[in-house]
Amino acid sequence: MPRDKEAILQELLVLRCKRGENRAFEELIRLWEGRLLYYIRRLVATEEDAWDILQQTWMKVFKSIKTLNAPRSLSTWLYQIARNTALSHWRGRYRAEARMEIHGEVMEAEAPEESCRFDDAEQVHQALARVALSHREVLTLYFLQDLTLDQIAEVLGIPSGTAKSRLFHAKRELRAVLEPQEGNP
Repeated sequence: MPRDKEAILQELLVLRCKRGENRAFEELIRLWEGRLLYYIRRLVATEEDAWDILQQTWMKVFKSIKTLNAPRSLSTWLYQIARNTALSHWRGRYRAEARMEIHGEVMEAEAPEESCRFDDAEQVHQALARVALSHREVLTLYFLQDLTLDQIAEVLGIPSGTAKSRLFHAKRELRAVLEPQEGNP
């Protein structure tokens, strides 16, 4: 199977990063920052959290790029680091909220914005925020980041069959959220 030009360029970029070339790492950030931010933004509540997690992700990538043995798996590897960093953020946030509740400081959850009818893309993005996190992850990776089911399985650390099943159920949940309620236009 012939590889496309972008895949070859990314592999070369990884090899340059492994050699310690700062410019190569800057190029890697420019190339992947938007995609990773978009993915992370679907996993966390606020844009500020997403930027923090993205920064932490790049720090982890910088420290461990030399351990990436298969430059072909760059995209999967980056998404795994971003996902694990986001999950660590969530665990830390839950611990902090639990400590606040113990001390009598109950945080109020932000109320979700009222759903408005916008163009289809905006509706989909709003609907994504309303589906379960595990479904949001698989939908984002499959439809918005163009990963294969095998790549998604690798990112999420699950078998391919489970990724396929999650995608099926995620599509159903998203469709249910997108379908207009009875009596609503």
